[in-house]
Amino acid sequence: MASMQAVTPFVATAPGKAILFGEHAVVYGRPAIAVPVTDVQARAALSPGVPGAGVSLVAADLPAADGSPGGRRYRLRDAPADDPLRVIVELALDAFAGPIPEPDLLVTITSTIPIARGLGSGAAVATAVARALAGYLGYSPQPEEISQLVYEVEKLHHGTPSGIDNTVIAYEQPVYFVRGEGVKRLAVGANFNLVVADTGVASSTRAVVGDVRRRWEADRERYEGLFDEIGAVARLAKAAIQRGDRHAVGRLMDENHDLLSTLGVSSAELDRLVGAARAAGAWGAKLSGAGWGGNMLALVEPEQAPAVATALRAAGATNAVMSRVA
Repeated sequence: MASMQAVTPFVATAPGKAILFGEHAVVYGRPAIAVPVTDVQARAALSPGVPGAGVSLVAADLPAADGSPGGRRYRLRDAPADDPLRVIVELALDAFAGPIPEPDLLVTITSTIPIARGLGSGAAVATAVARALAGYLGYSPQPEEISQLVYEVEKLHHGTPSGIDNTVIAYEQPVYFVRGEGVKRLAVGANFNLVVADTGVASSTRAVVGDVRRRWEADRERYEGLFDEIGAVARLAKAAIQRGDRHAVGRLMDENHDLLSTLGVSSAELDRLVGAARAAGAWGAKLSGAGWGGNMLALVEPEQAPAVATALRAAGATNAVMSRVA
């Protein structure tokens, strides 16, 4: 273990993520496919803190405790017990060092991942913090160890998380995921390119997942049928990705979006962007994440990406970034 008096800063990062197939159905045991989005990142830097102050956290890119912009700066010991940053720091210290006095550390967190847009910002921040603390403590964790810690934080963000955000971000590679069966790394037969576009509408995963659960409880037969269809699309997509069939992947993205619309989690903004991407030549397009806002994905050839991104911005996207999946 590294000395608790070490002065070398430790820096760690974590990417965003996008769910390519299987949103919502994954919570009910069907498969999902997720990919890292490396064009946006969360970053945690550790440096010596004020002697006797314990762990202090500075998060300029995160909203304040009351939800207002402007960032946060506070001592770990002053945060509520269910504060996500406090929880990941305490979990990581316990996992990687065992019972020790609280170290005097400054944890500085920055992120380019939009919040409440389905790109896994909460899981990415927690992953970066856990990795930085592990490095500070002289520990080299396996991705599964990080994933398990971050899953506990995901419960605070989402209530009943699927486990897919913490998994794909901790492993930083495409994964095929079935809840309760562990992670399966997904080999990509041919690289493909996505345009990720932001509707500009914040979306609460907890709220959308909770709404779907209420409707499932009221009409289980109908919703189980929809989940079965979404799961079947994900299984076909897995095979198409493995053989490098981008055209098939695009068609399946379109089918998945239509099923999610039927499920009631799309929105006028998402549907407009999906339509604009298809009209601009994307092979397929769909919402990504919980829905009711957030982001959508378009599968494109590299030379199409600028034109599709331009069309998405013209249709109301507040941002559009390109991401390559390999």
